[in-house]
Amino acid sequence: MCYDVKTSLEAQLKRAKRNQDLKAIDEIIEKLGPLTNLPLHHASGFSHPDVLIYTNEDPFYPMVAAWGLIPHWVHSIKQQKKIWNSTLNARVETISEKPAFRDSVQEKRCIYYVDGFYEHHHFNNQTYPFFIHRKNNEPLALAALWSHWVNPEDGGIINSFSVVTTVGNGMMAKIHNNPKLKEPRMPLMLSDDMEEQWLASTLDFERELKGLLTTNDNIELQAHTVGKLRGKKYEGNIASISDEVVYKELEPEILNF
Repeated sequence: MCYDVKTSLEAQLKRAKRNQDLKAIDEIIEKLGPLTNLPLHHASGFSHPDVLIYTNEDPFYPMVAAWGLIPHWVHSIKQQKKIWNSTLNARVETISEKPAFRDSVQEKRCIYYVDGFYEHHHFNNQTYPFFIHRKNNEPLALAALWSHWVNPEDGGIINSFSVVTTVGNGMMAKIHNNPKLKEPRMPLMLSDDMEEQWLASTLDFERELKGLLTTNDNIELQAHTVGKLRGKKYEGNIASISDEVVYKELEPEILNF
């Protein structure tokens, strides 16, 4: 699954910079940047951080959104709190069927840019966190869904999103080996070409888009172990949290990656 990420304002400006609109970039930094929780050296989706996403409605100017999609049909704060933690991720295989996602996958697709993500590996009844990033250190474009929710109790508005996941392949198939899951998972990472198709409102997901989504073999990843992300040894949202930490007992296992 994808519950832990590293992301920065620099990473989330990727699409705006691609458009070379300097005025928009300055405006994003000055107006939207302060509204986010950035930088996030390590953030758990369960804390529902406010970040930037690029949507099909405006592919080059982002909006502030909270991680954890709130479907438009949620009717109360109580229901919102109940569903929030279960919509951090959306399985690409079933998003057209799930009530929380089936409207968004057709009408509200978005991209969430991150510097990398964290995943836990199980070995000898222990868990070891890895930081996974693009080999060329460019930001990763994660496929996501978003929603615009109006709180019926006070009229307040929350934009929110869910990261789309797929079956883990290659290196990720070895790292994400949670024995409680039927298969390894990983976020659905988009190539530059697929970014544009993912955001194209004219493309129907089931008929035109789903078959184009690959297992990301063309995106080269690199990984290393890091310090604990849970419990008493967790150091929090600090820059060094993604630095390599070597676990001697894990070295023979890592050689097989």
